[in-house]
Amino acid sequence: MDTSVPKETRRINVYTPPGYDAARGARYPVLYMLDGGLQEDFPHVASSVDAAIRAGEMRPVLVVGIENTQRRRDMTGPTAFAEDRKIASVVGGSAQFRAYIAAELMPLIRKRYRTGDETGIIGESLAGLFVVETFFKQPKLFDVYIAISPSLWWNQDALVQAAEPRLKAGGFGRRTLLLSSANEDNIAPQTARLADALRAVAPKGLTWRYDPRPDLQHSTIYRALSPQLLRDAFPPETGAGSRQAK
Repeated sequence: MDTSVPKETRRINVYTPPGYDAARGARYPVLYMLDGGLQEDFPHVASSVDAAIRAGEMRPVLVVGIENTQRRRDMTGPTAFAEDRKIASVVGGSAQFRAYIAAELMPLIRKRYRTGDETGIIGESLAGLFVVETFFKQPKLFDVYIAISPSLWWNQDALVQAAEPRLKAGGFGRRTLLLSSANEDNIAPQTARLADALRAVAPKGLTWRYDPRPDLQHSTIYRALSPQLLRDAFPPETGAGSRQAK
């Protein structure tokens, strides 16, 4: 699709669950995934979701993969530190990227597909940083936030340092936040500190969990952990009062 800000073309990949075409009256939760290109993480996430749905371990969802154009620009917020800015020629574009998702992509998906009210987002590493930043800065954009090994070191741990006052300020509503980290010196300590803040002052209505996995590496945690996290985030229907039925 063509985007207005910035002006560029971005490929979007969409998975529809088994029975989608036949169940013409049904509406489905939507999982938005970062790093969602066919040469990125979309194939393994869509495969995991499909297997879980067919096994009855996860309710049917749509998966919308957002392929990268300038990943380090889009996944990072502003930083006051020159060392951070060395990772790419342009950084700090997360607010613009989030605006694109909210104002352009999500309305397009709602128009073209039979979506329900429930949405989620998943990302790993810098994409996990974007997930956590979105949770704090625009919490009502999604219902479910999954941040795998989020790069919370960005801007000298700024999101972690501001976590407690932001959580105390409220405004989150009914949300789910799933955090995890691997054996990573520059990620696990920050994620653990964020979990400490959540233990101390998590607002009412927030369901959260932190899964420390020191047995895994940064390069292996996404594929190892995402299948179970997705099952936990979108469990099978248990009755008529489910969110999918909205």
